[in-house]
Amino acid sequence: MLRLAPFVALLGLANASPFDKAATLTDCLVDSGVPVNAPGSADWKLDAAPFNLRLNFTPVAIAVPTTSKHVQDAVACAAQLGIKANAKCGGHSYASFGLGGEDGHLTIEMDRMNKVVLDNTTGIATVEGGSRLGHVAYELYAQGKRGLSHGTCPGVGIGGHALHGGFGVSSNTKGLALDWMVGATVVLANSTIVNASATENADLFWALRGAGSSMGIVTEFRFNTFEAPETVTYFVAPVQWPTEARALVGVRAVQEFAKTMPRELNMRLFIAKRFINLEGLYYGDKASLQAALAPLQKITNATLAMATTGGWLDQMKHFGGGVNLDQGHPYSQHETFFSTSLYTKALSEEKLQDFVSYWFKQAKSNTRDWYVQIDLHSSDSSAVREVSQDSTSYAHRDYLLMYLFYDRVDKGLYPANGHAIMQNFANNLTAGLERNEWGMYINYPDSSLDQESAQTSYWGKNLPRLQAIKKAVDPNDLFHYPQGVLPAA
Repeated sequence: MLRLAPFVALLGLANASPFDKAATLTDCLVDSGVPVNAPGSADWKLDAAPFNLRLNFTPVAIAVPTTSKHVQDAVACAAQLGIKANAKCGGHSYASFGLGGEDGHLTIEMDRMNKVVLDNTTGIATVEGGSRLGHVAYELYAQGKRGLSHGTCPGVGIGGHALHGGFGVSSNTKGLALDWMVGATVVLANSTIVNASATENADLFWALRGAGSSMGIVTEFRFNTFEAPETVTYFVAPVQWPTEARALVGVRAVQEFAKTMPRELNMRLFIAKRFINLEGLYYGDKASLQAALAPLQKITNATLAMATTGGWLDQMKHFGGGVNLDQGHPYSQHETFFSTSLYTKALSEEKLQDFVSYWFKQAKSNTRDWYVQIDLHSSDSSAVREVSQDSTSYAHRDYLLMYLFYDRVDKGLYPANGHAIMQNFANNLTAGLERNEWGMYINYPDSSLDQESAQTSYWGKNLPRLQAIKKAVDPNDLFHYPQGVLPAA
């Protein structure tokens, strides 16, 4: 049972900093039976380490729940003491939002809650909120040869991924991860636990599917699933574009192809410092892939260097870099980088020229390990586009292209002014566009954005409704982070 701190003690802490309340918070957690990491312990060091080492924040405490009741009590302790609280599911946030995105939050480390149970009668999977994508894929296939459309990194947590979109190399064919969500069990800021679905707490359910981390902590997801295809083909097709003129022809052709890309094909243009690839996944065999790619290959001179036909888990292992799919605790993958993102509709000829010019004249001078990934996000026949715009709070279904700008260092510190090279790459595309002609993906956040800009970029026209729902379920912004949804005034 949650032990409430004495009223006098709380008065004494009213104006204290979060770290001044650390002992009281830890006492509250322990007295409530919530497992915690001892500061300085091996578990603390592991759970407090960010994926992006450039953004290292210090929590006030780290709760490590194994039940929904633990999450409820942890949230109650944080609310009682006026300490912000955040779920850390996979810990893969590019901006360290699971650690609060700033110092002084309660981190609720969810990765010990990772059960996956498939109902083979209904095809619905119950997935605990700390499960990682590789573990989910492995279990769904093992329990019933089922699949779910989601991203490619096995260590990413289902929580942040699905609650903000969940784009991956099946999305053109099967949609976003959040489109397969049929229900969720959520701990709210008042520490109550509720179910959300299309028929129960429907406004909350709408908000969870696109901006969920601002609304509550999901302890359990319920996803519909599909029969995992027996035959898929994953591929890499390098291109050689040595000049701006040749690159312009190539990028223009990829954009044009994206508009009518077959639904069975999922693809991205991957531009790195030393190579350029077309890569992706085709739902079908190699011959069908070759037929689908042939028109684009002819214009881009792409060579199908690798096309491997296999089963569902084979493609997961390929896109996961060959690591063990069944990821859980402990997890210790880290990089040091800056990222930003963009969504656009088809670029004008002028913007295509701007993109290629910046790439050749500016980006190529960057000696760090950088890349630009352009996902063909929403073709005319895409499963992403066919879902109505207002059915979820994901605001970007009608954008043709989704960009990730990523710049990392392999050793040492990231330079203080390093972010400019990627930000300017993106800004070069948005210059002169109306504000409603582009957006950004919160799962590829730009950590330098202020909260107002972030809200507009991530949620667009859905922001007013989200702010109203936030006011209803979290009026004091307990689940705050520097780029989350704020309550309506």
